[in-house]
Amino acid sequence: MKKTIKPVKAFNAVITIPGDKSISHRAVMFGSLAVGDTVIRGFLNGDDCLSTVGCFKNMGIDIEMDKEKVVVHGKGLNGLTPPVSVLDVGNSGTTLRLMSGILSAQKFTSCVTGDSSIQKRPMDRVAKPLSLMGADIKSTAPDKILAPVTITGKPLKGIDYTLPVASAQVKSAILLAGLYAEGETVVIEPEATRNHTEIMLNFMGADIKKDGNRIICRPVKELYAKEITVPGDISSAAYFMVAAATSENACITIKNVGINPTRTGIITALEAMGADITISDEKLLNGEPVGDITVKSSKLKATVIEGDLIPKLIDEIPVLAVAAAMADGTTVIKDAQELKVKESNRIKTTADELSKFGVDITETDDGLIINGPTFMKGGAVINTHNDHRIAMSAAIAALLADSETVIDGSECVDISFPGFYTLLEEL
Repeated sequence: MKKTIKPVKAFNAVITIPGDKSISHRAVMFGSLAVGDTVIRGFLNGDDCLSTVGCFKNMGIDIEMDKEKVVVHGKGLNGLTPPVSVLDVGNSGTTLRLMSGILSAQKFTSCVTGDSSIQKRPMDRVAKPLSLMGADIKSTAPDKILAPVTITGKPLKGIDYTLPVASAQVKSAILLAGLYAEGETVVIEPEATRNHTEIMLNFMGADIKKDGNRIICRPVKELYAKEITVPGDISSAAYFMVAAATSENACITIKNVGINPTRTGIITALEAMGADITISDEKLLNGEPVGDITVKSSKLKATVIEGDLIPKLIDEIPVLAVAAAMADGTTVIKDAQELKVKESNRIKTTADELSKFGVDITETDDGLIINGPTFMKGGAVINTHNDHRIAMSAAIAALLADSETVIDGSECVDISFPGFYTLLEEL
């Protein structure tokens, strides 16, 4: 589907955005493993999260959905039943990787697959530590583990494992397996990654402790259902934050956004570039910090984005590149090799698509070099590469262009942000 984006030079708005994708996934998964009925409000009704719902329904979990809430009728840690068909995660790497940790400990065999993009994304980084715990994960790929995978549940034992690359998904898969394992499971992170798994599991009765960069999980008899309110997704808020910071005369307030410190790299980076950002009405929702984010038009300057900041903004790098294109000077993004194994190779696709606007952007092995400021040229036809973050980042760049831009393959935004274009048009 093609979408035409018109330039916008000024706006003043108060908006709300859909629920956090990471938290929505986990609420369904952990609710399925808990005893009782988990009520989820603010659930992200996007394609990826619906894939998680479908997988757990396939394993015997009754999940009710309406506009107000999702109710997961959990059956306890050992309540899942053999799937009636292949578990299809669609485009969701989170579903595939986290669910692998759970399936590794079940008393049945399951086959997990996904779309063509998922079938290219590496599973070795998950399969290796789970196999060390005793998991049986097999793939038909000749020299690596790729979906579709067959997972035969086995008794697991705890391990001490140092993540070679900081990854919340790998960490979470190990911790979920650790709920079932004999003994203590320890995950050591090179840099802190998003900790939604630890927060929510502990909220539901797990025994997970953090000691420096060590995360220690001890098995428990059961998890227990809770009511969960999902905050707005800061990854979705990032597009409108950049839109306001880079526009000539703009102010936007985004209500009830998750501001977990492991996810606020976008705020840190934009503030380093000189963005005018205010956070107000801060509170806690089921252990997650939440607040209202206000961003105003700003004169941006170049910065370096690297090191332990990268895991805190890995999904926001494409739209940060748009901000960098409008900043004065040379912005360098590095240590972001992880971008190569997302829905697309986001280093390459970000460079390819932003260059169509006239951005001076160079692809490197682990990031991007962007020279600004840019006079954004319109008239481009953007290829989304079926990657929702590329589509939305290009749409924000299109607001700054001198004429209309066409986004080809625009429908992929439904993976994480249904209603994105409607909200954009309301500006």
